[in-house]
Parts: sequence; structure tokens; C-alpha cells
Amino acid sequence: MSMDNNHKTDSRVEEKKRGSNNHSMLKMAVVAFISAMLGVGIAFAGFSYFGNRVADTASDGSPGTTQVSDSKANTASTMSGAYKKVSNSVVSVVNLQKQKQTSDGDLSSIFGDMFGDSNSDSNSSDSNSNSSGSTDSNDSNSDSNSNSSNSNLQEYSEGSGVIYAKQNGKGYIVTNNHVVSGSDSLEVILADGTKLSAKLVGTDSTTDLAVLEISGDKVPATSNFGNSDNISPGDPVIAIGSPLGSQYATTVTQGIISATNRTIETQDQNTGQANGEATVIQTDAAINPGNSGGPLVNSAGQIIGINSMKLASSTDGTSVEGIGFAIPSNEVVKIINQLVKSGKVERPSLGVKVVDLDQITDNSQSSLKLPSKITKGVVVYSTTAGSVAKKAGLSKNDVIVKLGNKKVSSVADLHSALYSHSIGETVSVQYYHNGKLKTSKVHLTKKTSE
Repeated sequence: MSMDNNHKTDSRVEEKKRGSNNHSMLKMAVVAFISAMLGVGIAFAGFSYFGNRVADTASDGSPGTTQVSDSKANTASTMSGAYKKVSNSVVSVVNLQKQKQTSDGDLSSIFGDMFGDSNSDSNSSDSNSNSSGSTDSNDSNSDSNSNSSNSNLQEYSEGSGVIYAKQNGKGYIVTNNHVVSGSDSLEVILADGTKLSAKLVGTDSTTDLAVLEISGDKVPATSNFGNSDNISPGDPVIAIGSPLGSQYATTVTQGIISATNRTIETQDQNTGQANGEATVIQTDAAINPGNSGGPLVNSAGQIIGINSMKLASSTDGTSVEGIGFAIPSNEVVKIINQLVKSGKVERPSLGVKVVDLDQITDNSQSSLKLPSKITKGVVVYSTTAGSVAKKAGLSKNDVIVKLGNKKVSSVADLHSALYSHSIGETVSVQYYHNGKLKTSKVHLTKKTSE
């Protein structure tokens, strides 16, 4: 009896075990089904995991039988799409010049005219400049002769540019002024390697912009400008260009917008003196010599800036990485439209030569009879005959401290304040004359050199 009972007990145990196993198998089947269902979504969102699992499985076979997975990974990103939209319109810009011989007698004026009265523009800048500012003027009166024979010319420098329009049978390219400065002829190299002669339409040294022209039937693609007022710090961007020359054409680097309205001091390439301030976009996308003039592009494939410069080192010699600057697209469009229409950009002028007050020696400062509290300003070195400054009563040794509603502490401040106004406006200027503060009205006219 006990044996029968024991047998029944064992049978019930076996049945429970079988029932338990069946239940476990059911659970496993359900889990496997759910996993399979989830796997569909996971395969798209995290393919690299399964790709690695396939590779691991393959490694379990015989030695020497490893294979490449047949599964195709979707690695396309928003920025790679943006690159495809713009890359065919990006060009290399080659500055060709006649071989020059240096002469001891060929010296430019050290002082120069800060407000357009000088006729000696510098042609010494190139695309490798790391100067934190725009280079000296090579305005439209020094247009490149694209018809001249290139046999007597040599490559002086290379930069980048981007085709932004095809109009009236012409293709228009924007680049930096310092890329084309001093050129005797210009050449552009398209993304596919095609070389074309280019004509210089006009340049603007203040914003460091230039426009080139090529035959419209040679234009492979054009790119659009986005609104630079809509960008924010942290936005992803790419820089496209020809770092170190056309052998690295259409190189793309990625970064973010580091700052949207960074104010930097610009310098005269010839004298090295600060001649104004520029509001630029700061980015950490790699910008190297040769990238100058290339586009800074947002994730939608729109140009939101033209790359112009980078900081290579700080004032104390410290090496700097990841600080590049681009001219905002809204400023670019405003300037290039004027260059296409008239070949130049007209700005107001005071008709004075000036120097920073803090560059004057103590002995010279004492002759200005300034109050002790006045330590910053701009000293009038001379006034041009018939200039608006002379008509307003300004004279040599006057110290300008305010223009309009903006304080003036330096030549850079004066340029920025002046260029915020338009030709024909009347603005007030505050200055010290023989130690006394005076205010006069000036009616702004265009630069006399133009």
C-alpha cells in the first residue's frame, strides 16, 4: 500500500514537474515572442548591438572564416545630409600673382588713413593669415584681370568659397577679401576638380568679404543662406572648405555654435593697428588656413556664416584650440548684394586721421590739457580739407570721446560707432578741445577715397 501511495506521490510529483516545465516553456515562448517583437524596434534604434552579436557568433566558427555582416547599418545623420546639400557648391579659390621683387624704396605709409582718405591700400595679406580681424583693403579699383596669361603668374595662396547664386548667366561666389587680396588673376576649382577663371566683382575690407564671378553654365550647384539671427549656442554646425589647399578640397569638420554675437577687434594688415570691431559667430568646428571664405552650415544645410579667421594663440603666447570665427550670414548677404550692384560698399566718413589716446606719450598728453579723469579716447591727428569733421569744428589734438550714443575709447570704438550710421545721417560728436568738453553735429558723407 505504501508502495502504491509512494508511486502515486511520485507520479503526482512527475506530473507537477511536467506541468511546471510546460508552464516554464510557455513563459519562455512568450518572452521569446515579446523579445522578437521588441527586436524589430531595437534593430533600428540600436543596430550596432546586434551587429556586434553577429560578429561574436561568426568568431565562434573555424579560424579564418570571419565574415562581414550582410546587415546594412543606417549611419546617415542630419549633418551628413546638410553636407550633401552644400558640398557641390563649395570651391577652392586660388590667388595668382606675378612674382614680386622687394625694393627698399617700396615702403607704404605706416600711419595710413583710418577713415578712407588714404590711397595706398595693402596687398600683403593671404589666406594663411591668423590675424584676429579683417585684412587691408583691396577694393574694386584693383579688380583681377582674369584674362591675363597665367603663364607669368604663380600661386600665391589658396582659400575657399561657396557659390550662392546663378543669375543672368553668371555664377556668384562669396569668399574672404584676404583670400583674393593682391591677386593679378583668380582661379576657382570646383568640387569635381574642374578649374575655371574667375572675375573679381568687388571686395570689402571692413567685413573681409569679396564676390567672384564665373560663367553660369559652369555652375554645378548653389547654396542658400539661413537667418543667422536664429542660431543659438550649442547648435550643431559644419565647416566646409579646403584646409591647407585644394588637395584637401571639400573637407568637412563638425562642431557647435560657441557664441552668436562675439565682438572681436579687427586690425589693419599693413599697420597692425586696430581699425574697428566686428560681431562674429564663434564656433569650435576646426578651421585651418585655407578654410577662409568657406561656409559654416547648420543642420538644415543652410549657410549661416562665412568662415574668416581663428585664434591660434593668445596674447601671452598660449596655444589655443577650437576658437574660430565666421561672419554672420545676415551681414554677408547685406554686403555681397552691394558688391554685386556697385562693386563696393559705401560707408560714412568723418574725414580725420586719428590715434588712440593711450598710445600718446605722457609729455604729449599733457599738451592736450585733458582733465585727469579722461584716460581713454581718440586723438585727432589731422582733418581733411572740406571734411565734415572740419566743418563741425574739430581740429588737430582734439580728443573724441563719444559719437552718437556710443562712448569712444579707441579707434576701434570710433569705427564701430561711425559704421552703425548711414551716409546722410546727422549725429552728435563729443570731444575735448583745449581741455573743455564740446558737442557738435556732423552730417555724415561717404569716404572721400570712394
